[in-house]
Amino acid sequence: MAYLALYRAFRPSTLSDVVRQEHIVTVLKNQIETGRIGHAYLFCGPRGTGKTSIAKIFASAINCESPKDGSPCGKCAACKALADPSNLDISEIDAASNNGVDEMRDLREKVQYPPVGGRYKVYIIDEVHMLSTGAFNALLKTLEEPPSHAVFILATTESAKIPATILSRCMRFDFKLIPQADLENRLRFVFDKIGKKYEEEAISAIARAGAGSVRDMLSIADTCVSYTSGKLTYADVTTVLGGADFSGVAEFCEAALCGNAGKAFERAEAFLSAGKSVGVLVKDIMNFFNSCAVAKICRDGKNILALPDESYAEVVRVAKCTDGHGLLRATEIFAEVEQNLKYSASPRVLFETAVLKVSMPKADYDIEALLARISALEEAVKNGVVVQNEGGRVAPTPPPVPVQPPVPPAPPVPPAPMEDDNGYSQMEAPPDEEETGGSVYFDPADAPTVKNPQPKPEPAPVPAPTVKPRVATGDAKATFGTFLRYLRKTGKSGVVFAICMDLDYAYEDGVFTLYTDSDTIYRSLSKPEHYGLIRDSFAGIGIDESGFAVKLRGKAGNTVNDDVETIKETFRGTKMDIK
Repeated sequence: MAYLALYRAFRPSTLSDVVRQEHIVTVLKNQIETGRIGHAYLFCGPRGTGKTSIAKIFASAINCESPKDGSPCGKCAACKALADPSNLDISEIDAASNNGVDEMRDLREKVQYPPVGGRYKVYIIDEVHMLSTGAFNALLKTLEEPPSHAVFILATTESAKIPATILSRCMRFDFKLIPQADLENRLRFVFDKIGKKYEEEAISAIARAGAGSVRDMLSIADTCVSYTSGKLTYADVTTVLGGADFSGVAEFCEAALCGNAGKAFERAEAFLSAGKSVGVLVKDIMNFFNSCAVAKICRDGKNILALPDESYAEVVRVAKCTDGHGLLRATEIFAEVEQNLKYSASPRVLFETAVLKVSMPKADYDIEALLARISALEEAVKNGVVVQNEGGRVAPTPPPVPVQPPVPPAPPVPPAPMEDDNGYSQMEAPPDEEETGGSVYFDPADAPTVKNPQPKPEPAPVPAPTVKPRVATGDAKATFGTFLRYLRKTGKSGVVFAICMDLDYAYEDGVFTLYTDSDTIYRSLSKPEHYGLIRDSFAGIGIDESGFAVKLRGKAGNTVNDDVETIKETFRGTKMDIK
């Protein structure tokens, strides 16, 4: 018998063998058990997720005489008849090559004939989105009112291209990509069945390359099995996939992220000179950046990436040389390159431009580049003074040695007195007339020569004493001015200082009192944070908490002196006796 590819040899034959897609399998099982079979189904989803396989299993199960757990038994007469390729009860149509109106008209005529050996006649139309507009119109009436024995299963990877009139007449099922853990389990099952030895890192690499598709994964695995006759290793898988050397990609990404444009460009030229495809190289670089993001963010990054120990160590090392902004910016640049490669006539120039753009953020005025530069500067400031080396990286230098403040010079010391030949000091005045008996004139030019002067030791400077500002009790105006000056020097006192400037003040029984006519201002000054500033300011000028007070009074005043002064002001010029 001819060799079957792994994806054909291990195609699931029952619904229980299907990898994931439980939300679809459960519905189909319940319909088979209850007999509530629809007339049209639409299977949507990415390639290699089980659309055609489930369609074949479902077509056989609804014709089976005794299905088991929603799957055909494979032993009854209907199952044996359907296993014959010449049987016409299950028809598979490729819409990519049969997309015209004539094919759909022929289908509309054949659907009227009853099945030969089963209960239903099933039509599986693969890649149904490839049908032309006329073909969809020809199929529309048949889907709307099909014969009771007809069941249509439409499979597509692009449901957006199907007309709404077709969608509304079908029971839709959306297939999902297969998680990597399930792909790895399926691949281990296949390798164990065929007797192929493998490394766990190789299994993870093949499953990751499958990108959620079982068929893609098994196709890659088929190539890897043929590549080596011994144990399949991670290096073998990397070679089969045609990607660049992992350590080389790590060196390139490290140079690009750290701003070493020369080294990054050299590594890129080495890859391209070795014949690596630009598309594959961009994909490898993006995968490495993704691995750096996982290692930088996730605690369990090693298990998520499933890389060998030495490879994961390189990922961690490269991830440490940049921050999130730089990594995000580099990933977005290469993602844009991957998108534009299909439209570019010079993919190499496009790739090299991206390399320079990533490794030279100072030459890029994009917002992400500016954020990356700001982040680098902030990190450099945390570590001390920064310098620029040849590679363009910002490297910290040891912090400078603190410079001691200069010692102020000692005050000048007057010269020591020197004696002349007669025993008198030159700094002393000569004796007057009464002592000498006559007048004496002293000429400095006639001063004798000094013999062996003895300088006096310099006295140590006496520090100026710290004077605490104080006020004289009883002088309210002086006290208030000193209080305001001290309050103004206190930090975070702007609001309190502005309020206190408009207050009234006076000494009452030896207590300096601040008055306000506004209840709002009084409540504001009574707040703990504002009152604390006032208390500390009074303490700074020598008045403790018992020596001052803040009071609220009425607008007209609440003392006799206030009333008298008001009357005097009102009746100015009138003679009055105050008793």
